[in-house]
Amino acid sequence: MRTTNHVTFAKTFAMTLYFAFVDDLATTFCMQQAQEIKFLQMKKAKPLVNLWSSGHPAQSKSKTVCDVVKHSLYGLKQVPRAWFNRLHTFLISVGFQASKTDVSLFYFSRDFALVYLLVYVDDILLMGSDQALVTHLLSKLSATFKIRDLGEPNFFLGIETVKCDDEILLSQQQYMNDILKHAGIAECKPLSIPISVSKIVPFSADLYDDPTSYKSLAGTLQYLTVTPPDLSFAVNQLCQHMHVPTTSYWEQLKRVLRYVKGIIGFGLRIQKSMSKEIHAFSYSDWVGYPEDRKSTSGFAIFLGTNLISWICKKQRTVARYSTEAEYKVLAYV
Repeated sequence: MRTTNHVTFAKTFAMTLYFAFVDDLATTFCMQQAQEIKFLQMKKAKPLVNLWSSGHPAQSKSKTVCDVVKHSLYGLKQVPRAWFNRLHTFLISVGFQASKTDVSLFYFSRDFALVYLLVYVDDILLMGSDQALVTHLLSKLSATFKIRDLGEPNFFLGIETVKCDDEILLSQQQYMNDILKHAGIAECKPLSIPISVSKIVPFSADLYDDPTSYKSLAGTLQYLTVTPPDLSFAVNQLCQHMHVPTTSYWEQLKRVLRYVKGIIGFGLRIQKSMSKEIHAFSYSDWVGYPEDRKSTSGFAIFLGTNLISWICKKQRTVARYSTEAEYKVLAYV
């Protein structure tokens, strides 16, 4: 494997982010800590970096051999890494600081003014409490990169933002419709709950004959948990069986899709809140899986009255008592 300066040239660098930060930034904007928000999109960048390792035969040839990457961010494997390194270096040089939680999040502080910058490949969300400072940083960014200012974000990473008076509604209605069309059940009958709680569903060990379809739909449902938190538990169960899906879990997946049909018009509402206190609520489903006797952890975090983060995760070890399972949940929060 060819490496130079601890860079693995056989691996792809994926520039992703935690979707929870989208909810957090929307909450910050709605609580009037931000006065200006911009959605930016990068155009084709200038030459980034020479991707040939030292001693590569192409170095001795002319630049027509693709000595420098000039075009798409999705061409060679190392282009996204080179692009992000260049953007990271520029942001640090103008005063931004990188978040220790997510590499795609940067923040700039001056006196009492704050500016947040969220990066997803070539899409950027810029938000700040000082309009003049945001304009100043935007001018520096546009002087170095070719960018397009799309104004306030109406659609970002599949999440639609709808402003209503003093609140914001985050919706994934279009994404839900796309999933139902992909599954071929766009006109199905909706259900009120994703998992049956009135009766025990009989388990079948028969393998599902189309595991690729199961994996595809279960994978798309993971990105649907950004706005409806009540899907987290059901999707968590489905994704634990992607390696060997059975007919029972395929039926459960179709039930979840029918529940999605019933909540297409729903979204996550974020409104103004006088309180800035953080509250966390946790719960555990003790021995929720009869197959391995493991419990499931879940928690939700509120900033004031707004839900900003939640998760549903299977515990790694078996809890002998329900109290032990509860304490393990607190370790995740």
